[in-house]
Amino acid sequence: MNFRQRLGQPRIVLAPGIYDALSALVVEQSGFEAAYLSGASIAYTRLGRSDVGLTTFSEVCETLAAIRERVALPLIVDADTGFGNALNVQRTVKGFERAGATLIQLEDQGFPKRCGHLDGKTVVAAAEMAGKIRAAVDARASRDTLIMARTDAVAVEGFEPALERAEAYLEAGADVLFIEAVRSDEQMRIVNQRFGARVPLLANMVEGGKTPVKSATELEGFGYRIAIFPGGTVRAVAHTLQTYYASLKTHGTTAPWRERMLDFDGLNELIGTPALLAAGRKYEA
Repeated sequence: MNFRQRLGQPRIVLAPGIYDALSALVVEQSGFEAAYLSGASIAYTRLGRSDVGLTTFSEVCETLAAIRERVALPLIVDADTGFGNALNVQRTVKGFERAGATLIQLEDQGFPKRCGHLDGKTVVAAAEMAGKIRAAVDARASRDTLIMARTDAVAVEGFEPALERAEAYLEAGADVLFIEAVRSDEQMRIVNQRFGARVPLLANMVEGGKTPVKSATELEGFGYRIAIFPGGTVRAVAHTLQTYYASLKTHGTTAPWRERMLDFDGLNELIGTPALLAAGRKYEA
C-alpha cells in the first residue's frame, strides 16, 4: 500500500517531527507509519535559529537525502514557500522527490516566512499560490509523490478567507490540505465538514501554539487523516540537553545520568553498528 492509498483510510496517520537521520531512525524503530521533516526543526538544530525563513532549499534537501538513505518510512517534508516563485517550486519538488520525499508541503506565506504559530505573518495572493500548486503537480515525476497545500491565512485574513483559499488550492490539484493555526474545536469541525469527504486533511499540534492540542484519536474523531507533532521532538531534546549539561557542569561526571542515557554499546546497537561492520567484512581481502 502506498501513502496515497493509506491516506484513503479513515484511520489517522500519526507523524512525529524529525530533523536528522538519527531522529528519523528512532521514529522508524518506534513503529510509526510516517515522519514529518520539520523546516522549523532544521532551523532550530542546524542553525540554532528561529523559524523565520533562514533555511534554504539545499539545506533541507541535503537533510532529507541523509534521512532517506537511513529509513524507509514515508516522509512528509516541509518545503516552506517552495523557496521562491513557481519555478523555484518546481526545482524544489523535483529535488525533494529525488531525495526521497513522499508528501511535499507548500505554504502561501510571503517571504520571509515564519513559523505558523508566530505573529506577523504575511500571505501571497491566492492566485499566486494556486499557480505554485499547479507548478508543483506538473513538476513531480510520480503521482505517488503527493503535494500538500498549506494556508496561513487564518491569522492574516481570517477563518473564512482561509477556507476559500483552501478551496482554490484543492482545485489547483493539491492532494492534501493543511489549514494552519485554526483556533478552536469549532473551527476544526467546520474545516472537516467542508473538506474532509473530498481530501485528506492535516492537523498541526504545536505545544503552546494557536491551535488546541489534541490527541491523534481526538483529531481522527474530527475527521483529520494526518496528525503531526513537528516541534515536540526538538523541544524534548532541548530540555534534555539543558538538564544533562547542567548536571555535567555541577557534578563533573555523567554518573548521575547513567540510568537516563544509552551507554556506548547501547547507542551502537540502536544505530546498527554490528550489522554495518559485518557488511563491511564482506569486502575485506
